[in-house]
Amino acid sequence: MTTPAELDTAPLTEPVDKAAVRAFTAELRERRALRGRTVSVIILVVVALAFALVGVPLFFSIVVTMFTESSGNVITVLPFLVILAIVTVVGVAIVRGVQGSAVRRYRLDRFARANGMTWHPGYTNPPLPGMIFGIGNDRGTHDLMRREAPRFVEVANYSYETGSGKNKVTHRWGYAALRLDTPLPHIVLDAVGNNGLFGGTNLPVSFGRGQRLSLEGDFDQHFALYCPEGYERDALYLFTPDVMARFIDNAAQLDVEIIDEWLFLYSRRDLSTLDPATWQWVMSTVGALDDKLAQWARWRDERLAAAPTAGAVASGLPGASTAPAALLTPPPVGVAAPGRRLRRGFSWVTVLVAVAIGAWWLLTIVFDVLGS
Repeated sequence: MTTPAELDTAPLTEPVDKAAVRAFTAELRERRALRGRTVSVIILVVVALAFALVGVPLFFSIVVTMFTESSGNVITVLPFLVILAIVTVVGVAIVRGVQGSAVRRYRLDRFARANGMTWHPGYTNPPLPGMIFGIGNDRGTHDLMRREAPRFVEVANYSYETGSGKNKVTHRWGYAALRLDTPLPHIVLDAVGNNGLFGGTNLPVSFGRGQRLSLEGDFDQHFALYCPEGYERDALYLFTPDVMARFIDNAAQLDVEIIDEWLFLYSRRDLSTLDPATWQWVMSTVGALDDKLAQWARWRDERLAAAPTAGAVASGLPGASTAPAALLTPPPVGVAAPGRRLRRGFSWVTVLVAVAIGAWWLLTIVFDVLGS
């Protein structure tokens, strides 16, 4: 694994060859990796030009009618000068934006190659099981980095939209995903340090309070741990004191989700970025946790019934419940149904806000009635 000390961040900041950037962009277009973004740029250009050529002349035609013809040619020429200035500014902004995006892609790709990773512009609707990936519309990853070995790691930015019209909201996340050696129960660590007002979680979903598990030491001061009911002993097996210390020291500002064979680290800011310090922090966190994940590979769900071996059946033993342990097949890899997903709950902060809005609405009706 590439350690933070070995991480080569020079490609993120060093000067780039413009010809190489153009060639890389052309290569991406040939692979149709930029089709969606190209369409967005074209739409932006069309809208900007339509505004400049239609909206601005219409506005100034109204202004011109407010002046007398004795004002001279200045009033006649002024609208065209303003239109020219707007078109120029819009054109320069679009060109700089496109060039900036191209340079960013080129830098990230070179950074990935220098550190044994691969870069991809991103995918729509990624098939990941984490809590942020199945919400809203227009879901997609951006600036995705992957490393295949020694453990599969993916670092990317992610966005999705909720609502519609004026109420449309774009939600942005950064995440790091580590593939585990075996599926584990669904466990969530809600970081206390990044919660909102009144301690409300910043996670997009909430979980039933009956699934909250308190751990020893000062772990609860940093994380609220949720595990499926009946899996408390399994969570204690996974989160030994040394593992808890590693999460506190390295991931206290990140929300954590363990689901199926994945461990996700969530942040409300971009993690795939041109900032060397961010990459040093991300890879340091991934490396520190990876050192402890190997011990989780030995976990097995005892709820998956062990079946008697052929020798046990031949000897006439009645079944798994009475067969000697040496003759029983160990529990298979996997998680029983009750442990695969946490039960969703609701946020008391959301309830209080809804009650306050409802009370205010009722009071306004009462005051209107009394006033009439």
